[in-house]
Amino acid sequence: MNVAASLSSIATVRFPNCHRCFRFSKPLLRSPSLQIMSRISSSPSPSTVSAAPVSSDTAPVEAKKPPKQPWLIVGLGNPGKKYNSTRHNVGFEMVDAIAEAEGIPLSSVSFKALVGKGLIGDVPVIFAKPQTYMNKSGESVGSIVSYYKIPLKQVLVIFDDLDLPFGKLRMLPKGGHGGHNGMRSIIDHFKGSRDFPRLRIGIGRPPGKMDPVNFVLRPFTNQEQHELNFTFQDGVEAVRILLLEGFNKSATFVNTAKPLEQCG
Repeated sequence: MNVAASLSSIATVRFPNCHRCFRFSKPLLRSPSLQIMSRISSSPSPSTVSAAPVSSDTAPVEAKKPPKQPWLIVGLGNPGKKYNSTRHNVGFEMVDAIAEAEGIPLSSVSFKALVGKGLIGDVPVIFAKPQTYMNKSGESVGSIVSYYKIPLKQVLVIFDDLDLPFGKLRMLPKGGHGGHNGMRSIIDHFKGSRDFPRLRIGIGRPPGKMDPVNFVLRPFTNQEQHELNFTFQDGVEAVRILLLEGFNKSATFVNTAKPLEQCG
């Protein structure tokens, strides 16, 4: 019998329970020609192979970058309208200038502070203005650092300094309190650690024999406030550099800046 006749005869066969055919212990097709044809028909076509989906297990997986730890930017001052624009509150003013430039409002109150959260570049940042009085600033700052687990090297404290010329900025990686009650309180709440950066803003020395306490509570004159705007601009840039490029570059920018009288 030829192959065509074999196929014709096979096509006329009826299997009442076809699903049981595969229980036979021996192959149903004995003809070599039919075995070859069955192998061909059971092989996947080229189009089927090319259309087969690629297993997701073989796709490259991008490693996720760990989230960056936030920076805490603290400005020191005293709460209340009567202390607005006074020399002792210049830390508040600097934080306000930086937050405004970055579009981050200080619109919530927590940890005894006015607080604002956002991003500078891709770095998370928390701005804080403690609403305790100056000599209790550490209560607020210490609570924020503890709650968010912020490393001290990423806590920048901004405050006024009698020992710097008016409008001069100085960025330091660490140091003592220098007689500043706000810094003294913060160091106490950091268990004596002084290893955190600070941005000092010069407010000048009191004239004559004026008591320094009275001097720091005096408001700035209109002319001084105008000149401070240039200082604040440098402070905004200094914080951007600090968060995005590191402390050393920020300190170089701040500590070698042009004298105030050359700005403008």
